Amino acid sequence: VQLQASGGGLVQPGGSLRLSCSCSGFPLDHYGVGWFRQAPGQEREGVVCIDSSGGNMYDADSVRGRFTISRDNRKSMVYLEMNSLKPEDTAVYYCAADPSVFGSSCLTQGWYDYWGQGTLVTVSS
Repeated sequence: VQLQASGGGLVQPGGSLRLSCSCSGFPLDHYGVGWFRQAPGQEREGVVCIDSSGGNMYDADSVRGRFTISRDNRKSMVYLEMNSLKPEDTAVYYCAADPSVFGSSCLTQGWYDYWGQGTLVTVSS
């Protein structure tokens, strides 16, 4: 199982960015997937996820209405669309996958066995 996140970079406040997570070695359509982030000096937190049922999306209050997760099972890709970015969104972003994350638990990092490396997003003028 491998996940590889990409797409991070420097963006101005109010801007948009799309992160990608390339997945291999497992059937993405049977897995829950999530995006997490870790800001300097802070613990890693759940941002947005789709649970293992495939039909339910959950997001953190801090990103609601601004961030959207999507997946392309045929391409084995997971995406994070980030709009109206704020300086406090600056963090290293990680994608994760697991076959058994259901409901809002998919926002909890402890439920995930498989992680990609992080990609840094910096929101600054």
